[in-house]
Amino acid sequence: MAIRIFITGGTFDKEYNELNGELYFKETHMQDLLQMGRNRVPVEIKTLMMIDSLEMTMADRELIVKECIDCPELEIVITHGTDTMHETAKLLAQKVRKKTIVLTGAMIPIKFGSSDGLFNLGSALAFVQSLAPGVYVAMNGRYFNWDNVRKNKLTGVFEEIK
Repeated sequence: MAIRIFITGGTFDKEYNELNGELYFKETHMQDLLQMGRNRVPVEIKTLMMIDSLEMTMADRELIVKECIDCPELEIVITHGTDTMHETAKLLAQKVRKKTIVLTGAMIPIKFGSSDGLFNLGSALAFVQSLAPGVYVAMNGRYFNWDNVRKNKLTGVFEEIK
């Protein structure tokens, strides 16, 4: 069975407006990333939303949960903004059973060329195939249990809490 990839936005898919210097959303870059990474794993991609995670509401998170529950795939990767990834992970852990879910994102937009997003996506695809059912965060080449991770805003790196 394929791996389900849900797109929710975040820095991962942001574009840069050269005229005003703002970041914005246009469309997901997932197909390009999978091609760049020479992915050979079957995937099913669905865009749920294209928003910054700081703007994500409880209704948005509930939609992510519903889609995870309703999809037939047992292995799910979610691209997500890094600032509130832990909040979505917590809700997923409370409500979704018997599936392996890995949330990942990027600190630098893919369009910048030097993004960590491609590496994080590859890691998430590998981890979702090898970890037991549960909810995880994959960043910086590591995976973390949903309840033992935080974004260190001073270093820009994800780390264990305990």
